[in-house]
Amino acid sequence: MTMMYRNTWFEINLAAVERNTERIKKMSGKKFIAVVKANAYGCGDRQIAEACRRGGADMFAVSSLDEAIMLRKQGIEEEILVLGTAGAEDIPAAIEYNISLAAFSLVWVRKVCAGQPAGLKVHLKVDTGMSRIGFRDLEELAEAKDLLLQSGCLLEGIFTHFACADTDKDMTERQFRRFKEAVKKMDYPFPWIHCENSDAAVSLFDPLSNAVRIGISLYGINAYVPDLEQPVALYSRISLVKTLPAGTTIGYGATYTTQGDEIIATVPIGYADGLERRNAGRSVYVDGLLAPFAGRICMDQCMIRLPEYRPEGTLVEIFGPHISIEKMAAELGTIPHELMCIINDRVTRIYTMDGKPVEEYNLRHGAAGQQVNDHDLG
Repeated sequence: MTMMYRNTWFEINLAAVERNTERIKKMSGKKFIAVVKANAYGCGDRQIAEACRRGGADMFAVSSLDEAIMLRKQGIEEEILVLGTAGAEDIPAAIEYNISLAAFSLVWVRKVCAGQPAGLKVHLKVDTGMSRIGFRDLEELAEAKDLLLQSGCLLEGIFTHFACADTDKDMTERQFRRFKEAVKKMDYPFPWIHCENSDAAVSLFDPLSNAVRIGISLYGINAYVPDLEQPVALYSRISLVKTLPAGTTIGYGATYTTQGDEIIATVPIGYADGLERRNAGRSVYVDGLLAPFAGRICMDQCMIRLPEYRPEGTLVEIFGPHISIEKMAAELGTIPHELMCIINDRVTRIYTMDGKPVEEYNLRHGAAGQQVNDHDLG
């Protein structure tokens, strides 16, 4: 049974995610924390976590406690770390679901320790230059460590986050030195010491940390390893083809006018799906052709100009094997992370193992009470 009643889908090759995990873990020689926050960058947290587990992931990281609990409820039993903030009032839930939290300020630690946090797993977050969350003052960090231990918390780890690991090795080295100083001052046998993100994991090779924290490189994006596999693609199909005479306006605002007889195809994907209006002026890939957008992208549809006729039903690649997501991101002045995260939940996710469909998933259908998992579409 298929759940896709619309010819637009986000395709993810789980076998490639698994191999990317295995390769990066082998290159780093360290424990592997797979970052599956934001629904695994829009790709499906459970599905990506299971692929990473097969590739050797040891822990999963998310952005919030609710994301962590959702993973637990989907059967993920490995260690889970919340990288962002969690409320002190939510400590009982974190303990109940066996979730590790980031301790990010002395104010937060004091609030937590004023309650009953015994058994809570904690990773100390050190701010070494990202200036987002975390301890900058090492004396405060030491006081926080002592308070947490006195309150019965389990100090599982210490970590920081690099701001420019893909572009600025000097800044990364400066951040690492600050992190090293913090770890030394704590003088504590942390089971998890982690600072290396996707790019640092294959370029820094520090002797201090014992784990890497990998997010975007699960999907083949890495500044230093260009030959990772890219498992994601966004597809649609032509729904209508028209040959229009010169002087015909196309779309909202009539911003495009045909210069001669032109073949204009309509495609059922728009900005409500994550194909933003700023894509105007770019092209998609259609059966060997690059077809530019014609006029403004609509909420649910868009129009493209075909250099040669292609019939209705022809596959349209927004990004994928012919137009990489990195190329699309560069043309839009953004990063692949954003392009993946903004794909709307009404777009069906189709999971494959090297081309063989294994699962189809649509969050909107699930919200409507429909069956959302087909674990064997073969």
